[in-house]
Amino acid sequence: MDNQKPQPSMKMSRLPVPPSRKRALSDENQELAAAPKRLKVSPVRVAASIATSRPRVAPAVALPKPQVIGRQSLQVMQTRNRMNTTAASTKPKVTAAAPAATSAPGKKRAAWDLKGQVTDMKDKVSYYKGQVQSLSEEKARLQSTTGQLQAQMQDLSQRNEDLSQQNEDLSRQLHSMETKLLSEQRKLLDSEREVQRLTALSQKQESELVAEKSLVQELRTTGDSMAQQLKDKEGRLICLEDEKSRLQTIVSEKSEEIIDLKERITQQDTQIYNLETERRRLHNTVQELKGNIRVFCRVRPTLPTEKASSAGHIVFPPSDEKAIVLTKMEESHVGRDKGQTVKYDFNFDCIFSPAASQADVFEEISLLVQSALDGYPVCIFAYGQTGSGKTYTMEGPEHLSMDTMGMIPRAIRQIFASADELKCKGWQYKFTASFLEIYNETLRDLLINRPDKKLEYDIRKVSSSSNDVHVTNLRYVEVSSVEEVHELLRTAKTNRSVAKTALNDRSSRSHSVFQLKIEGENSIRDVRTSSVLSLIDLAGSERLDRSLSTGDRLKETQSINTSLSTLGMVITSLCNKDSHIPYRNSKLTYLLQNSLGGNSKVLMFVNISPLEENFAESVNSLRFASKVNECVIGTARANRK
Repeated sequence: MDNQKPQPSMKMSRLPVPPSRKRALSDENQELAAAPKRLKVSPVRVAASIATSRPRVAPAVALPKPQVIGRQSLQVMQTRNRMNTTAASTKPKVTAAAPAATSAPGKKRAAWDLKGQVTDMKDKVSYYKGQVQSLSEEKARLQSTTGQLQAQMQDLSQRNEDLSQQNEDLSRQLHSMETKLLSEQRKLLDSEREVQRLTALSQKQESELVAEKSLVQELRTTGDSMAQQLKDKEGRLICLEDEKSRLQTIVSEKSEEIIDLKERITQQDTQIYNLETERRRLHNTVQELKGNIRVFCRVRPTLPTEKASSAGHIVFPPSDEKAIVLTKMEESHVGRDKGQTVKYDFNFDCIFSPAASQADVFEEISLLVQSALDGYPVCIFAYGQTGSGKTYTMEGPEHLSMDTMGMIPRAIRQIFASADELKCKGWQYKFTASFLEIYNETLRDLLINRPDKKLEYDIRKVSSSSNDVHVTNLRYVEVSSVEEVHELLRTAKTNRSVAKTALNDRSSRSHSVFQLKIEGENSIRDVRTSSVLSLIDLAGSERLDRSLSTGDRLKETQSINTSLSTLGMVITSLCNKDSHIPYRNSKLTYLLQNSLGGNSKVLMFVNISPLEENFAESVNSLRFASKVNECVIGTARANRK
């Protein structure tokens, strides 16, 4: 078509054309005009695009020659031959670019023969469509062949990797076998050396064996004699085992008897404890009905620096647990004649020997302390000469422990424990504590470390209609636990007045008064109680001729003896039912007037010394205690609303 010369333009025929012919020609002209638009590309360009769209065959990959021998190398060579044959067969065949009809110049169409020209163009289009379809099929075939070749390539690569891995494994195995071979060679050399060593050792042991044989012979002889002795021992052992069996039977029987006795003892101890508790309760009931001041007598133990036989003049009759007897040999006034023995018998509500512990003493007063929670005013005080153990009884030693703590800390512990138990019954309690001392007829607050000298402490009635008294400017501390009260007791002990005298290295020079106000309320029963627990450690009485006090100590002794004398006068007036009781003669009796003459439960400890040199002071203390025990103050009444 490119060699055809352009045809000269032909003039249109002037013959008349029928209308139908005109419509056909116009349709053919429109189709011819639209054909170039649909094709848009010349046949040459179509052939060029088909040639460029053919898939390129990937060049054969040069595989690394595996380091293997034998059948594997043969398989690799065969695989390469197959790949070369496949690549040669997939090369595209060159076809003619145009049909034979178009390569030679055909018959020319007339210019007016538009239909013939359209027909030629349709033939060409059909031809090119067939070419495009054949090329597309060739392209699909080549793509399929390429995929197969790529799969074969991947398979061969994987096989190559497997063969390389096998080669590495075989190399490692070879190296391992060489290492094992060297190790076996070393072991063989070591075995040869061990054989030589064992040979030498065997020769040595053979020589020793000869010596051992002679020793074995000697041991056999000795063994025969020992076997005979063993036989004798076995006979004796059989006899001892029989004896052991018999004794074990006896022990088993006795053990059962002991267990039975222990159970009976436990039951009896429980019964005794219950009876003792009932006895104390009934005794307290009797004393409350009598209205007497209860008196307990306690004899302190001798100190390590004192003679152990000092307490020989004090006798505790075994037939009467409430009696105490003091004996003394009086000298004859005639000359060398033997004097007579004088006895002083006393009876109190309870007697505590020097062997009694603090727990034993508190057990006897626990019911009295418990009644303070029930609304009864309770007063417990210790009386006796200096050095008789009053402070130890009421407070305890310097360093407290569970065994040595005195009546005050034990009473506080019981009060708070009982209050906690009563919470489940609807009771709520409020506690207020105070601690003062009466020194030379002057009141001092022991809960203040640095007291103000301008403050004055006076004992006054709460109101004109009430007999209750209180101390002005005194510190009242609300407490809620045992630890808080113990802290107050330690502060008070530090601030209390003590001094050294001829009779006592640490003598209390004042009367200490600890008071705990107890206010209870039961919202369930709508009941309120109010009471005061007073725990008092009186100063010790002294004789001036024995205490050898001078200066301030003399003034303190005189003040102490005066207040104790006033206490004796008040007790005497109460016993005699006098109309006037001299409470105001002393700060001590004025502060305790409600406890001594009111509706309180009162208990007095009379403490005496075990030393015979204090015989006279002990007798005076016991006489005063007997007078107090006879004092009737009336039946106690609980303060309930």
